[in-house]
Amino acid sequence: MPPRPLLKWAGGKRQLLATLAQYYPSEFSRYVEPFVGSGAVFFHLGSTGALEGRAVQLADVNPDLIGCYLALRDRPEAVIAELAVLQRDHRAGGETFYYEVRDVRFNPRRATLLARAGHAARAAADYPADLAAMLIFLNRTGFNGLFRLNRHGAFNVPAGRYTDPRICEPEHLREVSATFRRRNVTIAYQPFDETLAAAGAGDFVYCDPPYAPLTRTSSFASYTAEGFAAADQQRLQQAVVAACRRGARVVVSNSSAPEIEKIYGATEARDAGLRIRRVPARRAINSRASARGAVEELIISNVKVAALDAVRPRMAKAKSKGEGQRSKASGF
Repeated sequence: MPPRPLLKWAGGKRQLLATLAQYYPSEFSRYVEPFVGSGAVFFHLGSTGALEGRAVQLADVNPDLIGCYLALRDRPEAVIAELAVLQRDHRAGGETFYYEVRDVRFNPRRATLLARAGHAARAAADYPADLAAMLIFLNRTGFNGLFRLNRHGAFNVPAGRYTDPRICEPEHLREVSATFRRRNVTIAYQPFDETLAAAGAGDFVYCDPPYAPLTRTSSFASYTAEGFAAADQQRLQQAVVAACRRGARVVVSNSSAPEIEKIYGATEARDAGLRIRRVPARRAINSRASARGAVEELIISNVKVAALDAVRPRMAKAKSKGEGQRSKASGF
């Protein structure tokens, strides 16, 4: 059974997995995620056995995210050793230690890496184990697991309020590393339009882009210094429509902002087979607990929704098989 995701991530899809599972096609040759984030859908598909024998392409343009995944994939023991030290020192120093790691270690270290590399893709490829450990540490001890950059490109998420956060879990880290090392899994720093341009017949594509804000103050798109604006949402729609026309089966998650309903309700999107479905979700990230609550999100897809009674037995069967054969690799 593949492990749970490594990182918490804004807009992570764990709460919507049961709904998204209705869109998992029974037959496809390759799984593609252009905005991998925490990879919740990737790990969920793996847990059902749906990725066995199929190629997987995971991509994003956050060099820290991709760099962290590559570092853990290739040097798990080095990342674990660094993270164990951070966990020990955090227990002694608490919030003060969090800000020391964020401001004195992480931000200067990543700025040096980006400057030396000259390109975000090279920085991701060269991401060192200690920086990966710091990113995991900040993710597990920062406010709601956010990754946010200010206008200068510096990580600026405040400390979270946790009594005893799980920081270093060696077995979980090794399981994630082993999952990423499977020969059919590729992890790449790559823009979404390049990833989608290669998608076509036989591919199952899941897109979870930064959501279009419902209000002027609700955007959490600053997972890169450039952000993700309305023009990027339009480019994504065009890339998704083109992939659908080439035969890819595509699922897109987004907010219920009017601009998203408009572009995916347009004639070219409907002609490509895309349909919009509104689903209930829960807003999990807000500085005020009272502002967290039920919202509607959109699932846009050209995949015919499977009946729930067809989805659940398949998932239950995969779970039962995994429980009965814990020592056997899942094989995907």
